This record gives sequence, structure tokens and C-alpha cells, in this order.
Amino acid sequence: MVSDHPGRLALAPLRRPLFGACAGLYGGYQLLSRGLHQPLPGWVTSWLADALAMPVILTLALVAQRLLRRRPRFVLPDAWLLAAWLYVSLWFELLAPRLHPARYTADWLDVLAYALGTWAFRRWLNRP
Repeated sequence: MVSDHPGRLALAPLRRPLFGACAGLYGGYQLLSRGLHQPLPGWVTSWLADALAMPVILTLALVAQRLLRRRPRFVLPDAWLLAAWLYVSLWFELLAPRLHPARYTADWLDVLAYALGTWAFRRWLNRP
């Protein structure tokens, strides 16, 4: 059980099993694909990684906001979640492929993966 100490409450999202699963799977993906250069199935590199990234990013943002605002029960407003989804979608699926075509490829199914990850964060992780 989490005590009512403000610091412990602010960090509570980092101890949630879903965050641990998303962070572990995403970290494993990064290690295998970028660190060890292991080939992975296309659905992992194309969509699963994108869906896992949003809960990790948003949970870290939630913890940062709780610590900066000194409000340990703060939850990210829906407008912020929409803005985060829109920002990531526009950057990685519109701007980055145009600015760095050799490195990034636009895939509009990724936008759906980001939306799924954002929805999962909102549903299960964005809690007081």
C-alpha cells in the first residue's frame, strides 16, 4: 500500500504493473533493435513500439508534473493527452519524414498506435 507521503504518491505511477510492462517491453525493443541490431517482426517495429511509447512518455510526464507542481494526486487533463498524441503524431508521421526521409517513414497506422497507447494511459495509468 502506498503511504500518503507526497513524494511516494507522486512516484506511484512508476510502480504500476502496466507501466512496468510497457517500459520493459519498450526498453527490450530498443535494446534488441538498436543496441543489438536484431531483426524483429514488422508489427513490433511498426506498431507495438509506438503503442508502448505513449504510456511510457505520458507516465513520465505525469510524474514530472506531480513533482513540479507539488500536487501528488495530479492527473493529466484530457486536453493535454490529446495535445501529446497530436504532437507525437504530427512530428513522427508528418514532419520528421519530410525533414529526414532517410531515417523516418510516415505510416498513418502509427497514429492509431499512438492513439491506442494514449487511451491505455488514460484508462489505466492516469489516476490520482
